[in-house]
Amino acid sequence: MAEAEEQETGSLEESTDESEEEESEEEPKLKYERLSNGVTEILQKDAASCMTVHDKFLALGTHYGKVYLLDVQGNITQKFDVSPVKINQVSLDESGEHMGVCAEDGKVQVFGLYSGEEFHETFDCPIKIIAVHPHFVRSSCKQFVTGGKKLLLFERSWMSRWKSSVLHEGEGNIRSVKWRGHLIAWANNMGVKIFDITSKQRITNVPRDDISLRPDMYPCSLCWKDNVTLIIGWGTSVKICSVKERHASEMRDLPSRYVEIVSQFETEFYISGLAPLCDQLVVLSYVKEVSEKTEREYCARPRLDIIQPLSETCEEISSDALTVRGFQENECRDYHLEYSEGESLFYIVSPRDVVVAKERDQDDHIDWLLEKKKYEEALMAAEISQKNIKRHKILDIGLAYINHLVARGEYDIAARKCQKILGKNAALWEYEVYKFKEIGQLKAISPYLPRGDPVLKPLIYEMILHEFLESDYEGFATLIREWPGDLYNNSVIVQAVRDHLKKDSQNRTLLKTLAELYTYDKNYGNALEIYLTLRHKDVFQLIHKHNLFSSIKDKIVLLMDFDSEKAVDMLLDNEDKISIKKVVEELEDRPELQHVYLHKLFKRDHHKGQRYHEKQISLYAEFDRPNLLPFLRDSIHCPLEKALEICQQRNFVEETVYLLSRMGNSRSALKMIMEELHDVDKAIEFAKEQDDAELWEDLILYSIDKPPFITGLLNNIGTHVDPILLIHRIKEGMEIPNLRDSLVKILQDYNLQILLREGCKKILVADSLSLLKKMHRTQMKGILVDDAAKPFSMVVFHCRHMFHKECLPVPSMTSPAQFCNICSAKHRGPGSAILEMKK
Repeated sequence: MAEAEEQETGSLEESTDESEEEESEEEPKLKYERLSNGVTEILQKDAASCMTVHDKFLALGTHYGKVYLLDVQGNITQKFDVSPVKINQVSLDESGEHMGVCAEDGKVQVFGLYSGEEFHETFDCPIKIIAVHPHFVRSSCKQFVTGGKKLLLFERSWMSRWKSSVLHEGEGNIRSVKWRGHLIAWANNMGVKIFDITSKQRITNVPRDDISLRPDMYPCSLCWKDNVTLIIGWGTSVKICSVKERHASEMRDLPSRYVEIVSQFETEFYISGLAPLCDQLVVLSYVKEVSEKTEREYCARPRLDIIQPLSETCEEISSDALTVRGFQENECRDYHLEYSEGESLFYIVSPRDVVVAKERDQDDHIDWLLEKKKYEEALMAAEISQKNIKRHKILDIGLAYINHLVARGEYDIAARKCQKILGKNAALWEYEVYKFKEIGQLKAISPYLPRGDPVLKPLIYEMILHEFLESDYEGFATLIREWPGDLYNNSVIVQAVRDHLKKDSQNRTLLKTLAELYTYDKNYGNALEIYLTLRHKDVFQLIHKHNLFSSIKDKIVLLMDFDSEKAVDMLLDNEDKISIKKVVEELEDRPELQHVYLHKLFKRDHHKGQRYHEKQISLYAEFDRPNLLPFLRDSIHCPLEKALEICQQRNFVEETVYLLSRMGNSRSALKMIMEELHDVDKAIEFAKEQDDAELWEDLILYSIDKPPFITGLLNNIGTHVDPILLIHRIKEGMEIPNLRDSLVKILQDYNLQILLREGCKKILVADSLSLLKKMHRTQMKGILVDDAAKPFSMVVFHCRHMFHKECLPVPSMTSPAQFCNICSAKHRGPGSAILEMKK
């Protein structure tokens, strides 16, 4: 029996309606647990009839006339034997220092829990309800009401005597009462009334809607949301009433206050209790259902619903079916809903059970998410509310999430989440790596392993590298590139790679990776050799980065074979480390590569490799003739005789012509152009460049018996040689192609020359005339003479030089004009001194 009771005191969330709640994906708003400890002992021998709740303790009345004071865990703190029969109502004031009790046998007691004051009375009828003034502790508020067939108000007078007055009677038993502030609300068989204790006036009557229900079996539920808002639940109807002040102009003989129903709606089930929850309502409902098999009505689990009231209807927020003990035997009147305003605790009271409903906190929210396997949301909720959660740890939720993902086979996601969840905890990282190893998923976690802060044991990284080396060379190479070399024992991995190369010696991926490992190990020589063998693009970067020029002096040919352009640029940029002489010597057996190097050297500097210019003549002739002529033109160090010899041997006419011309043998060069190239235009161009009359004569003599050459000469020599000289030498009767066009061109050229000369003459004459007029205007201007007042004869020239007349030579008969001695000595014209002054 004890074991059964322990199981029943567990969370009621497991005992909600299996057919509805277990499949629901909507999170419940409340959580439930049984009030155990002393309550369990009480209800094993007795049955609960009523209960009231204070922020500090609970007061439970039973069918055997006992009243128990309990702490919030259900432990008994005090016990009162009030009556041998059922306790109908227990009431507490707001201070929790005074309690009122009424019983089925008519007994009424009001007493102080911590003082000696006490009221005892036994009536001749059952007293169903009692309510003490909320501020009973005050001397001015020593009031309470009782209800049976009458609603009586008891007040203590100044003589410490109690006097009673009837507030209402004649409408059946009073079965429910709630006192808030100065307002008392009660329900009888006809409806709900509200009494203003200050004005001693009844201010409203709210009639009962469904009169078919027995008021003793389906009693009215009342609760005050605040000092002016009363919530009424009766049958399946809910009304929210607001107490308002009446305007002075409307009073007359009416009460100063009136009640307005602000919301009214129907519920699906019979109401056993009401409680406010912010702007929502918590409703305890009594449920009857019809069996599908027997078609008989039976009592189902009571429901606790949270609803949102609207003006004429309501919206259900959540609904929970509760498995309370003995629910199959309970009636609507057997259930009560009490609540603690300060902590949002709701107590569902039934004869054999007391269940506490609480608003779910963040821990409960996370519990629900974990139960629904919504680990991502649970982790996020824990991170957001980490200061408020008490039962959960972010790390524990994260580890559960990782395990869940692994169980579902989502290894990559699980590995990725490790970064966020495990953070800098090296021990957890290592534990998770071994877990992934056990399931054969080391590859999945490898991209996310920490590479610094924290750093794991080298064995962890080596274990993953060995895993890739056995099955995925590319993945292995990627890790070697991405992971710093100090994470693992480099020599161990190098040996493992070399062992694999024994089986597959030409595997480029492994060779490249081995070169990278050698580089990490500063074994640059071996790394360079592998890179050159692989012809890998990183070889030049490796040489530059680690200054390996001393290691490549015997590998120049390999570098040139791999990428001659990059190799030459690197060698030329580092002449101080590898000399030109050394490079040329290394390339001696590969003249084509030697040429590439010397050509690039010559392009950079025409003088640095001058000792090799003679060699370059042969190299250009052999491998790069198009650049031979530019080389001969730009080089001042190559021997012309040697170059001429090579060009003549290879019959390089253009190069030979250039060399003959440069050596001063223009006539031989011209002859070669005409005889070897047969190119009159080139011959004419050559003659123009040399500007030598003898060359023109040789050209004319050679062309005189060759009509095509004559045509070419006629078309081109007009501006250099008088065409008449050529025309006179043409044999009579010789047919010359396009002669007429050539003659027309000669005439046109001649006319053009005449026009140009005339134009130049006109310009010259115009300029001369303009300058003459300018000089005349200048000479005609007056000249200021400072010494004019002195008694000397002065001669002033237009150049502004002045002389005493006696100082000038006497003009002769042959040359009567006089000239300035200064300007004549300097060979300057008249007026030049003026120009100097202006400057």
